[in-house]
Amino acid sequence: MFIDRVKIKIKAGNGGDGVTAFRREKFVPRGGPSGGDGGRGGSVWMEADEGLNTLLHLRFNPEHKAERGRHGEGSNRHGKDGVDAVVKVPVGTQVYNAETEELVCDFTEAGQRYLAAKGGKGGWGNAHFATPTKRAPKYHYTGRPGEEFELQLELKLIADVGLVGFPNAGKSTLISVISAAKPKIADYPFTTLEPNLGVVDMGDFKTFVVADIPGLIEGASEGAGLGDRFLRHVERTKLILHLVDVSSLSGRDPVEDYEIINRELANYDSALAARPQIVVATKIDALDEPERLEAIKMKAAEDDRSFFSISSVANSGVRELVAAVGQKLREMEEAEDDATSAEAEEIEVAV
Repeated sequence: MFIDRVKIKIKAGNGGDGVTAFRREKFVPRGGPSGGDGGRGGSVWMEADEGLNTLLHLRFNPEHKAERGRHGEGSNRHGKDGVDAVVKVPVGTQVYNAETEELVCDFTEAGQRYLAAKGGKGGWGNAHFATPTKRAPKYHYTGRPGEEFELQLELKLIADVGLVGFPNAGKSTLISVISAAKPKIADYPFTTLEPNLGVVDMGDFKTFVVADIPGLIEGASEGAGLGDRFLRHVERTKLILHLVDVSSLSGRDPVEDYEIINRELANYDSALAARPQIVVATKIDALDEPERLEAIKMKAAEDDRSFFSISSVANSGVRELVAAVGQKLREMEEAEDDATSAEAEEIEVAV
């Protein structure tokens, strides 16, 4: 089950109390205060784990508590610190404060850690207050409470390429052909009910990750169909493959489909509309009206976007598409590196 939204409660451990105690030993008539300090409460940490790809494990385990600190004891014995609690989340998880709706952490790398709730400090025992003028203090401090929060977690898949298009446009079939992913494939709309990730091997130890996003329809940005529930998974992709069914079996106009999906992407996030996009005409093996293919090809040219026509079933044009995607990603990476280098040089000159 793919779960990409969940609410959890976290509670750091309270600090242990200090203690009021005095030495009671033979031949030590004025032993003085010996109350130890309480231990620190355990903190709650969150950590990105690359072995996870859903928030399912948190849906049925929504409360996470760290251990409290132990109380101090006599003979200057300090309490033991509480054990920290670690909440594992998938890479791509965003953490919001449920009360203020503020984004507090965005996990973008495996191993990244975030201190979500800090444990309470331990209280001081009476030995802590002894001074030359106050040799027998008869008071201590109690431990401080640990922090407590309610958090809203949202997962946004991190992939290089996102596949978008109307239901039954051939997204699942394509990802099953170019990667080892095994999504559900059928001849009816909304076959894909959750995103699928696939790793495409280009040889020479070079790969890229593709995300198959469930089909969009008109009004998706406002909640129609599966709504914008899965649109957030396109936000982190570098490149969009826009799949358009050009066969007459769909009963729709490919140009109109293309415009509707782009409009929904723009309504959801204007940055998505400006993201690099490759238009892919699918199911050309079932094409019986060539003018449908020419129409979408001309529309892609008008928008200055690369165009490919493929048949995933017949494996026609797929290799050329994968090579073009790999080349585009390399060019984007090189451009990003050049921009980073130029920015670093500007900072160095300014200093």
